[in-house]
Amino acid sequence: MADSHGRSLQDILGASSSSRPAATASPGDVTTASESEGMDYEATSDDASADINDPEYIEAILRGANRDYEEDDDNDEDDEEDDEDGPYGELQVEIEEEDDDQDATQSEAERSEPPYILTFILTVLLIFRIAAARQRRQVIRLLATSELGRLFRFAHDDDEFDIDDEDGEYGPMWRRRRRRPPADPTRFPKVPSDEGTELMNSGTFGSNEEESVNLSERGSMGKKKKLARRILDRELATDSHAKQRLNQRLMAQGMIPASNPDMVIHYNQPVYSGQFSDDGNFFYSVNKDYKVRMYDTSNPYKWRYYKTVEYPFGQWTLTDASLSPDNKYLAYTSIRSTVCLAPTDPNDQGDPYSLDLADTGRQHSDMYRARFGGSFGIWSIRFSGDGRELVAGASGGAIVVYDIESRRTTQKINGHDDDVNAVCFADKSSPHILYSGSDDTTLKVWDTRSMGDSRAAGAFVGHIEGLTYIDSKGDGRYILSNGKEQSMKLWDLRMVMSPSDFTSLRPSRRTLEPRFDYRWGAYDEDDWYKDPNDNSLVTFRGHRVLRTLIRCHFSPPDSTNSRYVYSGSEDGKIYIWNMDATIAGIVDVQGATKNTRPHHNEYGALAWNGIEDNSQTHWRTCVRDASWHPNAPMIVASAWSGYGMNTGTCSVHSWNDGAEEDEAEPKMGLRVNQKLEVDPGLYPVQQERRYGLRHRHLGAYDNDD
Repeated sequence: MADSHGRSLQDILGASSSSRPAATASPGDVTTASESEGMDYEATSDDASADINDPEYIEAILRGANRDYEEDDDNDEDDEEDDEDGPYGELQVEIEEEDDDQDATQSEAERSEPPYILTFILTVLLIFRIAAARQRRQVIRLLATSELGRLFRFAHDDDEFDIDDEDGEYGPMWRRRRRRPPADPTRFPKVPSDEGTELMNSGTFGSNEEESVNLSERGSMGKKKKLARRILDRELATDSHAKQRLNQRLMAQGMIPASNPDMVIHYNQPVYSGQFSDDGNFFYSVNKDYKVRMYDTSNPYKWRYYKTVEYPFGQWTLTDASLSPDNKYLAYTSIRSTVCLAPTDPNDQGDPYSLDLADTGRQHSDMYRARFGGSFGIWSIRFSGDGRELVAGASGGAIVVYDIESRRTTQKINGHDDDVNAVCFADKSSPHILYSGSDDTTLKVWDTRSMGDSRAAGAFVGHIEGLTYIDSKGDGRYILSNGKEQSMKLWDLRMVMSPSDFTSLRPSRRTLEPRFDYRWGAYDEDDWYKDPNDNSLVTFRGHRVLRTLIRCHFSPPDSTNSRYVYSGSEDGKIYIWNMDATIAGIVDVQGATKNTRPHHNEYGALAWNGIEDNSQTHWRTCVRDASWHPNAPMIVASAWSGYGMNTGTCSVHSWNDGAEEDEAEPKMGLRVNQKLEVDPGLYPVQQERRYGLRHRHLGAYDNDD
């Protein structure tokens, strides 16, 4: 039962009473020596051989193996897909007869006794079973101790761990998994929001149709007819001054920008932020290539390139920028403790000033501080209302206040338990009240005159994941925040939680559960719940806060009558809400910019999606920031876009109702480079189309464009 160079099956099992298994095997003994090493198999003694010959001993082995197999199936539901032949499938054992003359005298009964063959097979199966159970226990312990189980839970959303269940075999380190109970469908905030409706009716956020000048406008008159009637009333000026102002406000808040783009500005790197100045005469875009481009937008429909400034020795990307109140200086930063301060004057081509917010106290050159200074990274930077100070939100929960004139840090506190992703001042006319939003899920209020003891003046609680951005309405009262639980919240400073109440809060799911990593995958809506201590006014939902720190804003008072709030989104859109949490409009940036630039195929030639082969990466867009022009019905989306989102765009969207019939100049959808130059390479040409057709062997050579 072995080859001519091997040992007999009797020797392998140790069943012979006259000999013991050899300690070593001959070179040809592949099926015995190698398998024994892989399975930690040990030769049995003579006493054990006698037990193997006992039928009761064999039956005990079979009962034990079946019992272990059934018990292990009960403890691990993942084994349900094993086939009918057991956990190892079909096991085939091939036994060849020996040709050795010395075994020829062996009796036929000794050479082919079925009990020995069956015993060998059962022994091998039992060893496999024990090894598999041991390996599974090791994997379970590894998942329990290293928190790798979070990855499996994230990939399989339907199950969760039963914390109350104690597994006797694995101890308290492992929790038995169970089916998650269905989530309460009524847990989401009511839409429309009652509190938001009250805000809309109060006149704080826009005007209402009930206040309209003409009674006919309150009925079923269409949107276009209402606008035409209001324009007529404005031109005739037959009403009082107060009614004319109301009519003008209603016109402004009704002009929501459309998806059709006026212009698409292309960049070779993703755009992280883009904002208009407060007067609308200036726009800047912050890019991953450590450069900030500035544009003259005094005529919002005819932009002019201004200048470009660069951040030396940046880390990964530029994170934020802020324009001084007088538009003369731009502060911008990377994931370092150095802030660059550059003049916006196009005639000033000098290097930017380097401000070291780490403030080590040593005297170094600006270049040295820019390259080596600091021990933290800055995620957010803002000018104070008087332009004299900078406030920064940094890694590790740090908040830094920097005096520009004296060039030194006046305050540096650890105000949060995690990174501070956003900071802003409550009132543009006052430099004292400050907000900060962090990955620790809280939004805190600070008074710069008394923040030296790291005690906040108050706190807002309600987000259950980290905050990505905050924006102040500028009136010292209302503030807006974006959260990674796919929610945006409106807060009222009068409802802030006192420091003592915040300190006395009992630990909740918000503080005990691990944070959602927004950079990978989608958010599980079943994980969403309302924090019992939520002190927000309105919660807005519908957008996607994924991959990056998505930003949100209040709409400007002049061009929109402060009627709306809006946010970028990972799905390539800008979402615009009324204050009652209903959707007022959606700007489809993904559809507006799709395939507006070529990419390189495998041969290095320019290829266009839809013309080139389908293996190319599809166009994707993630709107990271958006800015509404303060005086015109126009919004600019700053996005990661392109094939694989490796490039960036700033797309200009204006109110253009009926644009499909527009024949004005310049034509809509103009594609330009970062200096606003029309680049022919951004348009498909006949030569590229022919190349694509030839490459696909379609054999079409028509002259149609």
